[in-house]
Amino acid sequence: MISFVVKRALAAIAALSFATVAFAQDFPKRPITMIVPFAAGGTSDVIARTVAEQMGVALGQSIVIENVAGAGGSTALARASRAEPDGYTIAIGNAGTNAATYTIYPKLPFTPDSFAPTAMVAKTFGIVALRKDFPAKDLKEFIAYAKSNPGKINLGHAGVGSSNYLICKSFVTAAGIDATLVGYRGASPALTDVIGSQIDGVCDAAASVSQSINDKLVRGLVVGSTVRLTTLRDLPTSAEAGLPEFEAQGWNGLFAPKGTSPAVIAKLNAAARTAVETDAVKKRFADLSTVAPDPDEHTPEVLQKLVTRDVEKYRKMLADDVKP
Repeated sequence: MISFVVKRALAAIAALSFATVAFAQDFPKRPITMIVPFAAGGTSDVIARTVAEQMGVALGQSIVIENVAGAGGSTALARASRAEPDGYTIAIGNAGTNAATYTIYPKLPFTPDSFAPTAMVAKTFGIVALRKDFPAKDLKEFIAYAKSNPGKINLGHAGVGSSNYLICKSFVTAAGIDATLVGYRGASPALTDVIGSQIDGVCDAAASVSQSINDKLVRGLVVGSTVRLTTLRDLPTSAEAGLPEFEAQGWNGLFAPKGTSPAVIAKLNAAARTAVETDAVKKRFADLSTVAPDPDEHTPEVLQKLVTRDVEKYRKMLADDVKP
């Protein structure tokens, strides 16, 4: 026979399960906050706002963007990891904030296990762009100039650990050059300084730099993809420019705090899937040379595999960047 204590325990579990399902069915009943780990105007911010608007439509509640810049995104991720695991606070992240950061900042107050992967929402392509008056006219000339002037070229990025930093790191490593990598509190301030010729160049995603290239405010040098981008048809791929070792294809994904119920994760995932399939998001992504994941890449499991893969990848690449 089942003891009274066991019966009480089973009843409590059943009641908790019922409450969890009921909560998920009613979710969301108020606006959701999406934390963006960088300043407004950068790639993550643009993608977040594009997706959040349509996710809000799908969920029947608005999604409010909160920009929390600092420490290559780890300031924002620390805040997200401490949030209540109720689905009302999520964060957008990338290979920088959710993988490389664990090597660069080994004493962080959170780990990969502090988050519940929710959905990959975008795939991005990295670009190196220069101030429009930079003396080198193509990649070959740029590398020759850099090797003749070691340490004198400044390339801006969105902070150590950001995806833009990883583009810079991958680029200078592949090119075999000594350049100074200058960190900012977001991609937008770095791009502004390139436009104003305060620094020589910027490592960024097509989502936030392509318009400035097309407007001739900066000059595109190379894109780290295997095919030319539809919005930048004159910009050579790394292989075409003679540097096939430079690869810069990234991802953006949504993360909830650990402990968020699978039912709520499923609702957020479904809303994200719906959002990236809308004409509004497809058009905006096309304008930004960004693409939505393939249908089988939307799952939390795929995002988890990307995080696990990239944590190891950047542990090897960034060993020299570890903070004491």
